[in-house]
Amino acid sequence: MENIKDFNEAEVLIIEDNPSDVELTLRAFKRHNFVNNIFVVRDGEEALEFIFCTGRYSDRYPDHSVSNPLKVILLDLNLPKVSGLEVLQKIKANEDTKNIPVVIVTSSQDDANLKESYKLGANSYVVKPVEFESFVRAVGELGLYWILLNKTSK
Repeated sequence: MENIKDFNEAEVLIIEDNPSDVELTLRAFKRHNFVNNIFVVRDGEEALEFIFCTGRYSDRYPDHSVSNPLKVILLDLNLPKVSGLEVLQKIKANEDTKNIPVVIVTSSQDDANLKESYKLGANSYVVKPVEFESFVRAVGELGLYWILLNKTSK
């Protein structure tokens, strides 16, 4: 599955550097019919450019006249270039993006990462299940709640 053609329509942003985890997440979303408007970035630097409309994404709402349509960000912690915790901190420190729900989806069961994620404003912390069916079920539940049920203010 490729990224949507118009990144201005993105509702779900997946920030994940592991191609296998990206593929599993996309397959899980597809299995649960959450396939519309998903955009994937592979490192923390690209994530910040996408979210804040800079660098290679400077033409994404360049005049900032459109409020950010992201319904949820799925964020891995172990990212190249800029760490997931730093990405989270920048999202939650910015007035325009602080209300976007950020779900940490990571293989890290480290208590320090969990505490720091919530301290910085994460909305949820999910440890990636190793077994495929468990992973699909977890992603389906994430999609159901954060994409369909959760209400956000703009």
